[in-house]
Amino acid sequence: MRIAALLGAALAASAVSHASAAVRIKADPGGQIGPYLETLVALRGSGERVIIDGPCLSACTMVLGVIPHNRICVTPRARLGFHAAWHPGENGRPVTSREATQLLMKIYPQHVRDWITKRGGLTARMMYLSGPELAAMYQTCGGERTAHRAPAPAADHRPAASAQTPPVAAASAIAP
Repeated sequence: MRIAALLGAALAASAVSHASAAVRIKADPGGQIGPYLETLVALRGSGERVIIDGPCLSACTMVLGVIPHNRICVTPRARLGFHAAWHPGENGRPVTSREATQLLMKIYPQHVRDWITKRGGLTARMMYLSGPELAAMYQTCGGERTAHRAPAPAADHRPAASAQTPPVAAASAIAP
């Protein structure tokens, strides 16, 4: 319910808010899907641009599907890391979550899904998108004024996406 309320508020704010500053992602290890979606939806509503200027791993990569394409730019240092979502098993070891991995794929824009699919799909092994391949998909950044904060939630910086977000709420966070 909280996510649905946040989504509604963020969508309403996105219709009227246009900030001139940008958020710079310099080293984001990822974390749980739910908190990232909440943060990214709020960021989408702020109207701020996103500069990917370093590693953006795991759940951080959802930025590509939540923030409109024309508000994202990448620098030569940008490196996106994708893998299957997982949760801790009974013994504490990672167990892949098929449902959450499917959700991640739904969130990513089609060109990113195609790139992932051509490389065998999301697995436990991290795959990276950077350099000319990334620059061919997203505009490169010029000199922009930035807010010195990352879009990642303050708490719980686990290096993997978790399956704790209801699919309906998460699917509604996808950028139009």
